Amino acid sequence: MEKKNIDWGSIGFGYIPTDYRYVANFKDGKWDEGTLTTDPNVTLNECACVFQYAQTVFEGMKAYTTEDGHIVTFRPDLNAERLANSAKRLEMPAFPEDRFVDAVVQTIKANEAYVPPYGSGATLYVRPYMFGSNPVIGVKPADEYQFRILTTPVGPYFKGGAKPITIRVTDFDRAAPHGTGHIKAGLNYAMSLHAIMDAHRQGYDENMYLDSATRTKVEETGGANFIFVTKDNTVVTPKSNSILPSITRRSLIYVAEHYLGLKVEEREVYLDEVKDFAECGLCGTAAVISPVGKIVDHGKEICFPSGMEEMGPTTKKLYETLTGIQMGRIEAPEGWIKVIE
Repeated sequence: MEKKNIDWGSIGFGYIPTDYRYVANFKDGKWDEGTLTTDPNVTLNECACVFQYAQTVFEGMKAYTTEDGHIVTFRPDLNAERLANSAKRLEMPAFPEDRFVDAVVQTIKANEAYVPPYGSGATLYVRPYMFGSNPVIGVKPADEYQFRILTTPVGPYFKGGAKPITIRVTDFDRAAPHGTGHIKAGLNYAMSLHAIMDAHRQGYDENMYLDSATRTKVEETGGANFIFVTKDNTVVTPKSNSILPSITRRSLIYVAEHYLGLKVEEREVYLDEVKDFAECGLCGTAAVISPVGKIVDHGKEICFPSGMEEMGPTTKKLYETLTGIQMGRIEAPEGWIKVIE
């Protein structure tokens, strides 16, 4: 299929509508067959549960053109599983995981003209989401739901390369110990908006959230997991029941151990020990890894030896290996790459 006439090198990380999106509805206790539609608009009652009580969950993933010209997506089965877990936590009916993967494939295939070419630095961002759609005024779950998938071509998260960022230790809490921090619910992101805008106004790129119970342990940022590297080259990621189980983080841990031969630790990470790490990064779908050069803890600066000019050497190897797998330059573990036939 001929690609759309888009200047792939100049697009940013924003919304550009594509031709098709997927829609399925849950009513009378079951999901309908689902369909592709060209209509980008959603029509809902003013009292729909999603508007009143924020009953909505979502996922984020990407489609790529590999070096050999195939269109692929990365580990969609894990997105399907995570969306199902998120839905269950908010008393929503899980969209069947096999149908999720099929719907993702259908939507990408229908919009393959919008999948950027290999080497452009751009990708097709895929956003599956689900929400309570019928009117609800008493505080309770909806009875009807809509599952949708939209796609939009996006440019590289960092134009001109990934420069290390400066983050702060925030006094805001992201999630309670037994709350919803471990699921991808819209409400988690809504509550982080003030904190991130406040950080920006103070001159910081992001927030480091601590555990709300003791405020001594590192959790995550508003939209990414932390990854640290020790001075003896061990890769460390925080472990907590109130952080999102990032697919990118899980993949990087596997890459570190099985591709790079590094020691890996998933454990509680205390703020007091952060100053002893050699490298720090934030990992997620959008950027894969964002290097962190400095953390400011209430005026006290923690500067990593990797510096403010470029990614640390181990972080860079992790980034290059995982993106190499995603783009087809490096052989992937079995089941990681879903080819869009």
